Amino acid sequence: MKISDFSKIRKYTVAIALLIITSSCGQAQEKSAAQEAVENAPPVEVPTENGLERAYFASGCFWCVEAIYESVKGVKESISGYAGGHTENPTYEESNTGKTGHAEAVEIIYDPEVIDFASLIDVYYGSQNVTQVNGQGPDRGSQYRSIIFYQNETQKEIVERKTAALAEEIGEQPAAEILPFQKFWEAEDYHQDYKKKNPGNPYIRSVSNPRLEKFKKRFPGLLK
Repeated sequence: MKISDFSKIRKYTVAIALLIITSSCGQAQEKSAAQEAVENAPPVEVPTENGLERAYFASGCFWCVEAIYESVKGVKESISGYAGGHTENPTYEESNTGKTGHAEAVEIIYDPEVIDFASLIDVYYGSQNVTQVNGQGPDRGSQYRSIIFYQNETQKEIVERKTAALAEEIGEQPAAEILPFQKFWEAEDYHQDYKKKNPGNPYIRSVSNPRLEKFKKRFPGLLK
C-alpha cells in the first residue's frame, strides 16, 4: 500500500477513534519555549504579487478548508499546508503527532479587488464550529486547532474586531487563536485538491462535503 493510501485511511479511522479515546495531543499542554517564541514574534508580511495577496488560516482538516475557500469569488487558489509551529519542514505524519506546534492550514491566494481580508474572515468564521477547541468536527488535536494568522497591524485589528463582534453575538469567546504569521509550509502533493481528486473517499463524503454544502447555503452571495 502506498503511503498516500495509508494516510487517507488513517485520517478517517483515527478521527473516529479520537472521539472515543482521550488523546494526549488533544489536551492542553504547556507550550515549549520554541513555540512561545513563534507566537510572540513580529508578523511576516507576504508581498503582493501580480496584484494578488495571500492570507493564512487553520480550521480543522485542510482538505475541508481548501475546498471552502476555492468556492469563493476572488479566491484564485487555496493551498494545503502547515503553519503556526516551531519545527522546520514538517510532514503530515509529524504534524499528526501534535508535537510540531503546527496546525493544518491553508494559503489563500486572492484578488483584493474582488474580495478583501475582512470578508475572508467572514468566510472563516462562517464555515466552522467557532467554539470547538483543538479541532473541527471529528478531527481532534492541536494539529487541527483554529488559527487566524495576521501579517500586519491592520489585519490584526480587523481580526480582533471581527472576533469581538462574534463573541458578543454568540455570548462566548470563539476558540480560534490569533497569531502573527511566520511561515507556511506546503503540504505533500497528494493533499492538494484532495476533495476534487478523491470524491469517493469516506471522509470527504461524510465530513468535507457536508461542511462545504452548509457554507454554500449560508453564504450564496460569496460563491463563484
